[in-house]
Formats: sequence, structure tokens, C-alpha cells
Amino acid sequence: MSTRKVWYAPNKFESYGEEEIRAVEACLRDGWLAGFGPRSVEFEEKIAKRFGKKYGVFVNSGSSANLVSMTALKKRFNWQDDDEIIVSPVGFATTISVIHQNRLKPVFIDIEWETLNFDLNQIEDKITPRTKAIFVSPVLGNPPDMDRLMEIVKKYELIYLEDTCDALGSTWDGKPLGSFGDISTCSFFPAHHMTMGEGGFVAVNSAKKRMALASLRDWGRACYCNTAKPGNVMTGTACGCRFDSWFKEEQDIIFDHRYVFEEIGYNLKPTEMQAAMGLAQIKKLDEMHARRKHNFERLYNIFSKYEQYFYLPTKHEKADTSWFGYLVTLKDGTPFTKAEMVDWMEGSKIQTRSYFTGNALFHPAYEKLREDYSDPRNQFPVATKTTLNTFFLGVYPGITDEQLDYIEKTVDEFIKSK
Repeated sequence: MSTRKVWYAPNKFESYGEEEIRAVEACLRDGWLAGFGPRSVEFEEKIAKRFGKKYGVFVNSGSSANLVSMTALKKRFNWQDDDEIIVSPVGFATTISVIHQNRLKPVFIDIEWETLNFDLNQIEDKITPRTKAIFVSPVLGNPPDMDRLMEIVKKYELIYLEDTCDALGSTWDGKPLGSFGDISTCSFFPAHHMTMGEGGFVAVNSAKKRMALASLRDWGRACYCNTAKPGNVMTGTACGCRFDSWFKEEQDIIFDHRYVFEEIGYNLKPTEMQAAMGLAQIKKLDEMHARRKHNFERLYNIFSKYEQYFYLPTKHEKADTSWFGYLVTLKDGTPFTKAEMVDWMEGSKIQTRSYFTGNALFHPAYEKLREDYSDPRNQFPVATKTTLNTFFLGVYPGITDEQLDYIEKTVDEFIKSK
């Protein structure tokens, strides 16, 4: 590879700054550390509204959000081991692992080239009496045809679990993604639309579901008073009877409700500092969405010059997508490989990412799942091609026009060299 000069442009927009730093500092100074304080309660209320839901549960990651959601659904609907969840074979690992961790069975649907979302034409053929839910993660924030998908969900009386970890701010026909699912999840990892270092979220419309999810997050604890009266355990509690007979079979024992456990739960709590940072981030969301769209359009224009070599990302006319990244997918017969182009971009200090798992059935973690398929390489041909031919570039709001010019120059030089 030839030696090429690498140039960095200064960022003119920071996704976090002094406002977030001051908010976190205030937590440290007033003594709120664990995520049971007033900032966490306020954050849950505000983010739930972003998803068109009434209630929310703030957790420590998007992966944890998926885990407590699948766990709660299995228990609430009395799903049995090996009941089936329809899911894409291409995506992030935790859309698949949470199914397996709950001893349910993922049923894979191959994807379509246009969006890399799973092919809606194939879903009904895979539905059986044991199918309980459809689990969708819109690819890089871009939804499938939600009208058609929801028709299928309704027709077969399935649960729709909506992973919007990459899709905060995207809408379908004016409705936010996250508002369609029985349960919706989100992530606040640094690469995502907003961040507090880590963090995740579950949004629901049912107060009972919210309590079940919060209990699973909080070790399985029964007490919900921290939500209604955060930190107020000295002067009173929300239930008004903190010390009472809480053990069904041992009524003579008076015990503190804060330490009664009704679920086999986890410790998936965030911190109050994360909530403080998140409240500051919410104020910047609209600007960050606009910048992501701008950066996506610039990258689209760069790659559209070479449409003979690349599938250009498409979105439905009803979708308003707040993009998580820009997909680059090579067409068959292109005179260069994904590996060659990635090597060129990375050598120019332009970061790339594979589209997450590619065909998940190729990964060592899923060897047991692979046994259900005689030829996973060819049974999921589009998923396999994404493993070979697809990567993506970031559309982080802090990317400047000067840096996008540099990306264009780098792409042009690569194509010219081939």
C-alpha cells in the first residue's frame, strides 16, 4: 500500500462537554452515587416519553435491557424452554444471547439487501405453534416496513420485542421506533445516539411490567419505594408498611420489605452519575440527530459516485431514520474485496466496523445453534454475503465537513487505485 498523508480536522461539536461534567460533579458533591436517586427517576420519565411509552427502567447497558426484557416476558407469559423467538442472524450478539440465556430457541430469518433487516417475506413460513415473539433490531437505526411487520405480529398474536439500541430518534410514519413493541430497549454506549459512558433502557406501557423489570434489575428485590420516593427510607415509604409480615409461609416474622426478594434477579443497576449525564445529553439529542443525518447524506453522496460497486443504503418512504452508521456493501463482481477496502481505510486512520456478527452461525459461541441447520452458509445467503462484503462507517455528530472531505478523498484514491 502506498504511503498517504493522514490529516485530522478539529471537532466543532462535542457530544458531551462541560454541562455533563458539572452534572456528574454535582452527584459526587451531594452524595448520590447508586442509581436510586431523583435524577434516575427523572431520566426514566423523560426517556420513556422519547419512546412513546409511559414507564421506563434504567439499567447498566443495552445488553442488560435485552436480558431483563426477555426474562420478564418468559415469566409473565409462562413461556416454556425451547419456545421460539424469531430473530435476524445478523446483528449484535445480545439479540441472540438473551434468547439462549433464557433457554428459548432463536429461529433465524435471512435478511434483504435493501436494508439488511430480515426479509419479511420469509417470516410466516417460520411461524409455528411454539413461536412466541419477534425480536427486531432496526439495522443502524433504519426500520423495516413496520406496517407489514405489525400486521404479522397481530395476525399470529405474537409479542413484539423492539431493540432500538441503534435507533433512538428514528420514526415510522411519525411514530418513534420504540413505541411499537410490547417492550422496547435502548443502549447508551459511547458510539450510540446519546451516551453516559454505558447504560441502557427498557420502555413499557404497563406499571406492572415496569415493577417486574425493575425487580429483575435490582437483585430480584420486591420493594418499589425507591421509584416513588427515591432515598426516602427514614421518614416514610411509598407503600407505607416497610416493616411487616412479608413471608407468606412465615407470617409471625416482621421483616424489612427493602430486603424481601420475589424474583431470581440480577444486579444490573446504573449509577446516579450516569442519569445526571443523560439528563444533560437529552437536551442535545435533536442537534445530534440532525448531525447524524447530515453526515449520512455526505457519505451517501460519496459512495453514490460508485454505485456500480456498492449497494446504496435505502429507507422506506415512511421512515425518518436517525442513522447509527453508513453501510458499505460491495456488489458481486466488484474488482476489489471488502478486506482490501477496509485495509485502505484503516491505513488512512478512518475507522471501520464489520456489520456486527455477519452470519452469527459462523461464530464459536453459537456452535450448538448451528446444529439445527444443515448448511448455514447457504441457507442464509444474504447474511453470509454481509459477512464477506459489508462494513460500516460512523456518522458520529462530531465528524466535521473537513473530515468528510478527507473520507471522500480517501475513497476516491482507493477506487482509482483499483
